[in-house]
Parts: sequence; structure tokens; C-alpha cells
Amino acid sequence: MTININLDVILAKRKMKSNELAKLVGITEQNLSILKTGKARAIRVSTLDAICKHLECQPGDILEYTNDE
Repeated sequence: MTININLDVILAKRKMKSNELAKLVGITEQNLSILKTGKARAIRVSTLDAICKHLECQPGDILEYTNDE
């Protein structure tokens, strides 16, 4: 089981830089980078809510489940 983070794709579609999103969401650029690379062990619902709000997307646009079998 793998959860893929497609944040880079959405940022590119919205022509927004990571540092701009981090400021809007209220998290550090480092924490956003950890999330983008898939190294985050968890994400707060409030953070996901803020990301979706500022990128005008749905959580399913960012998070994708793939079965490794």
C-alpha cells in the first residue's frame, strides 16, 4: 500500500511556488518539502484543508492510493 503525494503536480498546474504556498498555509517551507517528497508520516486535516483552499482543489487531487501488489 502506498499513498502518493501529488502536490508538485497541483502546484505546477496552479503556477504557484512552494514557498508561496507555505506562507499562505502557515507552515514552514521545510515541512511543505517533507510533505511533497512523501516523507511525512502524517498530515493534519487543518493543513490539508488550508492547502486545498489555497490551491482550489480536493484532497483526492493531492493524495493518491496505489496498491503495490
